[in-house]
Amino acid sequence: MKILSEPPIIALAKRIIDPSVCGLSFVAFIQFYQVPWDGYQSILFIAAILFSSIVSQIFRPLLGFRESNVYAYISAVLFGGGIFILLIYALFLNTEFSGHVAKYVVMLWLLTVPLFLLVAHGLLHAWLKAQHQKTKIRKGVIIGATEVGYQLSREVQNDPSLLIQVEGFLDSREKDRVWPSCKEKLLGGLEEVLSYVKENGIQVVFIALPIKYEDRIASLLEELRDTTASIYFVPDILSFNLIQSRVDSIHNIPVVSLLESPIHHLNAIWKCTFDFCASLCILLLISPILLLIACVIKLTSPGPVLFKQSRYGLDGREIKVYKFRSMNVCENGANIQQATKGDSRIYPFGAFLRKTSLDELPQFFNVLKGDMSIVGPRPHAVAHNEEYRKLIQGYMLRHKVKPGITGWAQVHGLRGETETLEKMEKRVEYDLEYLKNWSLLLDILIIIRTFGVVLKTTNAH
Repeated sequence: MKILSEPPIIALAKRIIDPSVCGLSFVAFIQFYQVPWDGYQSILFIAAILFSSIVSQIFRPLLGFRESNVYAYISAVLFGGGIFILLIYALFLNTEFSGHVAKYVVMLWLLTVPLFLLVAHGLLHAWLKAQHQKTKIRKGVIIGATEVGYQLSREVQNDPSLLIQVEGFLDSREKDRVWPSCKEKLLGGLEEVLSYVKENGIQVVFIALPIKYEDRIASLLEELRDTTASIYFVPDILSFNLIQSRVDSIHNIPVVSLLESPIHHLNAIWKCTFDFCASLCILLLISPILLLIACVIKLTSPGPVLFKQSRYGLDGREIKVYKFRSMNVCENGANIQQATKGDSRIYPFGAFLRKTSLDELPQFFNVLKGDMSIVGPRPHAVAHNEEYRKLIQGYMLRHKVKPGITGWAQVHGLRGETETLEKMEKRVEYDLEYLKNWSLLLDILIIIRTFGVVLKTTNAH
């Protein structure tokens, strides 16, 4: 529920610009070069619309039309166009499908797509600026010179599409008690709110007082009913350790989520689709390696090829995680000792598997089953979960998403044994940071960084 959303026409234009450019430019190239339209062209057209929509969804956080970030905006458009080209090329032009289409026409189209996207986004940006100039900017004030009030003023200032100019703050506390960055724009005390709003034609009022000032907030609302200003209450919840907080509603009753999974609604569909397709492709590519490793394990060490261990998955549900067996034992009880450097339980080839992380490859089958994701907090043995949840505050919040084969903590060097509580705390800290900032783009960056980490082969025993 966005209380300060953009006008519908602007929101729609931003959402459809990439698929429209990619789809229409493809049709234009087909018509210009007089290529007969058949079922294969239709498949490419649908793929262009679908892939460009997905890519634009991934990169949307970078496309904020903020004037101070023009270069980052252009980079996001070009990078997104590059990802789109790679997807079309890998799935259609690098396969037998290419024999059924005019490959040179499609290649010419792909090479010009980034240019078309830049031109289209440039025109959209110019149109947005023209719209903003035609529309009268609304004057606003923030009641409460607090941290959340200051952050709100920065966000409003950095987003011209909101069409609001924040004049300053009103707060009755002494200057040494207000948020330092708000001092220069203090306009007066709370007793002056009504008069200031009336005399200065203020159209938007944000109340950013702490929740404990319930009576004062109620009094301000009563006073401001005598104006035509739009009033918004900004709950000061920054003191909580928030995970993907957002405002929502249940049958018109507003609710604020404080601790929530970032993988919900369309995000869940994007991530599940990405996980399934990527893991399926990876398993097909590495199947000879899997078979070779299985044979070597069987020949060099007695026991099963795969090791199944109980771990916690999404929402703390118990799952069975697959690994190539790297030890002479298969521990899965209430007391499990973490592998350490020079551990006598690890047989020679098992040490190689652990050092190169090849023992984790069977977990792509867990991803196909839906128990795990390619990227997410690494799952720990149930015994370790029960131990650390008592020692580390917020430990179980890791399970608000599916566990992953790799994660934000792992690409920061926190792989393998966590012999001290401080190391586990640091791993959990990175896991929670991942939950707070999740996006498909972040997942892709983690996957890319994982290759570099694995090549270093450090910290894994």
